Amino acid sequence: MNFFEPGVNRIKICGITSEDDARMCIAAGADALGFNFYRGSKRYVDPDSAIPWIQDLGNGVDRVAVVVNPSEELLDKIRAGGCFSAVQFHGDETPAFCDWAGFSRWVKAVRVKSANSLGQALEYDTPNILFDAWVEGNYGGTGMRLNWDMVRDFVVEHKGPRYILAGGLNVHNVRQAIRIVRPHGVDVAGGVEISPGKKEEYLVQEFIRAARG
Repeated sequence: MNFFEPGVNRIKICGITSEDDARMCIAAGADALGFNFYRGSKRYVDPDSAIPWIQDLGNGVDRVAVVVNPSEELLDKIRAGGCFSAVQFHGDETPAFCDWAGFSRWVKAVRVKSANSLGQALEYDTPNILFDAWVEGNYGGTGMRLNWDMVRDFVVEHKGPRYILAGGLNVHNVRQAIRIVRPHGVDVAGGVEISPGKKEEYLVQEFIRAARG
C-alpha cells in the first residue's frame, strides 16, 4: 500500500533510527517510514551512515526524509540517495523555499498553536499537509496532542489536500483521533517506543491494528 495514494488510514512510523526497527515496522504493515535528519531531534540519524541501509530496505514501503530548515548540502545528500518517496519539511521553511528545493513530492508539517495557524497549510503548493502539535522551541516529537475537533473543522472546510495527523498519538487514542478528524493518514513516533528512537514491536503492531480497525 502506498502512503501517498488516495485512500484512508495510511500509517507512517516516524523517527526510525535502525535498520532492525525499519524492517520490523515494514513487517508489521506500515505504509511509510520517517527518518529524521534534524540534529536537534532525539531521533536523529546521520545521513552519511543511514542512507546506505535505508536504500537497502527495498520498495515495499515509502521512505520519507524529515528535515528542519535544511542546508542545501543535506538536501543534495537526500536527493543523491535516490531512495526517498518524499521529503517532509518540519521547520520554518517558507513556501518559496519548499518550491525552490525542487522535490517532486514533499510534505509540509504545520505546527498547530491555534485555529489561525491551521491556515498556514493553504500557503504551500503541496497536496501533503501534516498537522503536529506546537511546542515552544521544538520541531515535533514532543508527544503533545492537538485539538482534534479544531483540526476536524479545518479539514471539513478545506477539502483537497491529503491531511496527515501527528502529535501525541498512541495505541489508546489513535482510533478516536481517526474517527474525529478523518485524516488521510496518521504519523507516530514516541507512541510506539520504549525509549526515544527505539521502537517496540508490540506497540507498533497494536498501533497499526487500532488505526485500521
